[in-house]
Amino acid sequence: MNSIVSFFTELMRRFLPDPFVFAIVLTFLALLLAILVEGVPAIESLLQWGDGFWNLLAFTTQMAVILAMGYVLATSPLVNRTLDAIVLRVSTPRNAIIIATLVGGLGSYLNWGFGLVVGGIVARKLAVHIRGIHYPLIIASAYSGFTLYGLGLSATIPVLISTPGHPMQHDLGLINLSQTIFSWPMLLTALAVLITLPLLNAALHPAPGTPIVEIDIGQFESQQTQKQGAPLLGDHTLATRLNNSRLLSLGIGLLGLSYLAVSFYRGASLDLNKVNGLILFLGILLLRTPAQYIIRLNDGIRTISGIILQYPFYAGIMAIMAGSGLVDSISRVFVEISTQQSLPFWGLISSFLINFFAPSAGGHWAIQGPFMIEAAKALDSSLAQTSMAVMLGNAWNDLVQPFWILPALALSRLQLKDIMGYTVISMFWVGLIYITSVLLWGYMGQG
Repeated sequence: MNSIVSFFTELMRRFLPDPFVFAIVLTFLALLLAILVEGVPAIESLLQWGDGFWNLLAFTTQMAVILAMGYVLATSPLVNRTLDAIVLRVSTPRNAIIIATLVGGLGSYLNWGFGLVVGGIVARKLAVHIRGIHYPLIIASAYSGFTLYGLGLSATIPVLISTPGHPMQHDLGLINLSQTIFSWPMLLTALAVLITLPLLNAALHPAPGTPIVEIDIGQFESQQTQKQGAPLLGDHTLATRLNNSRLLSLGIGLLGLSYLAVSFYRGASLDLNKVNGLILFLGILLLRTPAQYIIRLNDGIRTISGIILQYPFYAGIMAIMAGSGLVDSISRVFVEISTQQSLPFWGLISSFLINFFAPSAGGHWAIQGPFMIEAAKALDSSLAQTSMAVMLGNAWNDLVQPFWILPALALSRLQLKDIMGYTVISMFWVGLIYITSVLLWGYMGQG
């Protein structure tokens, strides 16, 4: 196992660039493929890229909100005390790796924005608490649990296609969550990942006596001191009292949650805006005062700065992929060799490849979904299975897609090359589980 880990970590150290550089390289690669493979004129490809660059501004804002406010929720006093209680019960490096993976995985299953942050936070706490933990591995382990979001309550594609009025309802109809994330095959798949992935990550920890990289606590001490010394109370003016009013936070928090409760009672669906609202108002209640919330939110925004920068570049890439026909060509290659039972499998594989260029599940589905729906109808394959396979391909690829690792890097102060070698190994294992699951589901006819 040590030789496998050494191979991939050294490979990443030598050849893996910064995530922003990765996005730039993918931009040029998409342009070249559009010109050379699809025969799109260079000027037309350039226009597709530029015109699409700002197409996802609204979605970018939604993603930024869910991550920044997920950070606030994950660092609230109640959650923080819960994590501290968990950390105090752990005493060995390998057990710490297991706990970090479980927290990241369960958090991502509940909500991907929350899980992406809370895993990194508990990993950092464990690295401080327990001596002898290989810091890059525990951060990578916490992040690896993010793949469970594709099987969880905030899985973008299943939630979207179960929502009345979704963009593809005319062709796809409404597919209930009981046919996707809550179907027995997918519940068992989630359980398999939740049980085996922590054990795999623990097995990757260097043996006793092997050189490790421990956390540099000094990187975080000045920031912590600054937070503790922040003048939350200050003078006794009316403005200061309002800034630190628990009553105001309680009132607006309850007002927001009441709106959500009434909306759901009247039949509203759990879309991304509702999820963001839930995270926002819960965070306001748990942070108690407006001033405390703003302080934590400022920290959260720092963790997502890289995502805000890179989203427009991926929007441009997706515009090239869709406008040039590259997505259709990639999907068509796999569809042509598919049968009724194997289409979900090939949908999984093609989704994995497309996700390098379109890491947003919503945008990914918008460009690949129509072709997969058409193929499923032509082959009389299960629409639920095919849609879920695309979701799983997306979540599988996220293990090696640098875009979503950015919050973990911001929280840990590590570089991409420090942790990617470990997530590559996780990617192979999770891929084996997803492939087996999709094949069995397809051939057993579990609709």
